[in-house]
Amino acid sequence: MEEPVGGRRRPRLVSSLALGQRAWEVTLEWERGLLSWRDPQPRRRGGNCFVPASEIIAVEETDKKCTSGKWEKMAKPHAFTVYYVKRAQKHRWRCREVTFWCIDEQLCNQWIQALKELLELQKSRPKQLLVYINPYGGKRQGKRIYEQKVAPLFSLASISTDVVITEHANHAKDNLFEVNVYKYDGIVCVGGDGMFSEVMHGLIGRIQKDSGIDQNNPKAPLVQNNIRIGIIPAGSTDCICYATVGVADPVTSALHIILGDSQPLDVSSIHHNNAFLKYTVSLLGYGFYGDILKDSEKKRWMGTIRYDFSGFKTFLSHHYYEGTVSFLPAKPTLGSPRDKNRCRTGCYICSHSKQQLEEQQNYGSEHNEDEEEDWKVIKGKFLAINAVNMSCACPRSPKGLSPAAHLADGSIDLIIVRKCSRFSFLRYLVRHTNQDDQFDFTFVEVYRVKKFQFTSKHLEDNDSDVKDIGKRHFSQFCSDHPTCCCTLSNSIWNCDGETLDSLAVEVRVHCQLIKLFARGIEENSNDEAIYC
Repeated sequence: MEEPVGGRRRPRLVSSLALGQRAWEVTLEWERGLLSWRDPQPRRRGGNCFVPASEIIAVEETDKKCTSGKWEKMAKPHAFTVYYVKRAQKHRWRCREVTFWCIDEQLCNQWIQALKELLELQKSRPKQLLVYINPYGGKRQGKRIYEQKVAPLFSLASISTDVVITEHANHAKDNLFEVNVYKYDGIVCVGGDGMFSEVMHGLIGRIQKDSGIDQNNPKAPLVQNNIRIGIIPAGSTDCICYATVGVADPVTSALHIILGDSQPLDVSSIHHNNAFLKYTVSLLGYGFYGDILKDSEKKRWMGTIRYDFSGFKTFLSHHYYEGTVSFLPAKPTLGSPRDKNRCRTGCYICSHSKQQLEEQQNYGSEHNEDEEEDWKVIKGKFLAINAVNMSCACPRSPKGLSPAAHLADGSIDLIIVRKCSRFSFLRYLVRHTNQDDQFDFTFVEVYRVKKFQFTSKHLEDNDSDVKDIGKRHFSQFCSDHPTCCCTLSNSIWNCDGETLDSLAVEVRVHCQLIKLFARGIEENSNDEAIYC
């Protein structure tokens, strides 16, 4: 029956509907956006179930039933099925369904209409998507994963898609400069972190081009991109999915896209001599992680095991590199790299950064941090220089390189690992796999920064035109540690799993430049006590 609650408030539907062999009391509350069903005589745990309307995927009229394993027309087709999100273990989501039987056709239609109207109020949900599939990434399963696991869910949710199978490197990036991206509610990439990077570069570049922004200018304020990007993991590494969803699972990611989740994400731009090089959203690593990537690129025939082999080889080589790191500390900031505040759904630190960003945009307060604040400089010999926009957590490193890094706080965590013994460095690497403080070493320093620069000593020694960057901007110099072992002239940069060969870089963080179809990692991924 329908109960008008008076005034402008939406009605409340309460009916006795059959679920299985028993009658259940089913309620749809418009004000709370909640569908619930209750067993009047609960015989087991979980007799009360509810699902927020924001997590209902679709509702359909049911005109068939299963008898003896075969589908047959129902004698009285008065039933409807609700498809909704069911949380499983380890942050996984699944699509579940529940079918309610009605006493007459009018009541059934009333429920279907009410639920569909409620779903229409979910304005953040995408209606049309542009999908890029990398058929060669990872284990070459991208096309199969999309067709078997993702496409049926998009169809169920009435999402139309234009699918592009990429044929060569930068196919998606180039295509994004040609298509009308503004007619889509989002761009979906099926592949690994490399595929996401390609789509991200294409979309950011397209938005800046249309806005008249020169990407080669390292001081140019980039225009935010409101076209969300969805990631269907199908690669050898899926670091971004782990940081923004909590698991690399195609079904889970597809459901986040369907529900229209939105997670802002910081992006760092990399320049050299006023020339744009790349964008990065996860790891920018020089030294150890750069050497691993450089060596593994020569061993692609080994598959994913090449990373283990190259990692072990790089560890044994124990190369260090000399240079100068300069950075602008992130001040004011609510958190620090060594606190226990992990970035999770509804993170208050990221929310505060969003408020600050909106205030700056409203008042046009683009102040020059270079002049107002003092930069800091570190000269020395380093085993690794890592800059991370997110924790970079993965199954092998549950905490990641910087456990307290935030997705959208407008800063980057700069981790400097000075020259040390192999045993000490091994202890540091092991800390990534346990719960100990991985920065609690005398040879490891971590800073939360807005910008940083790096210049290799090899470049400083061979270029007489290189300026002493400490004379103009920097007030504090950190002393070098004693060194030993051998050294190479330079390494390369590991930029989100892609090589970047530059002896001098300038990196700047752009707060919440893009948005993903995600909501951050939820604290409680298994809510069986709440959902039926």
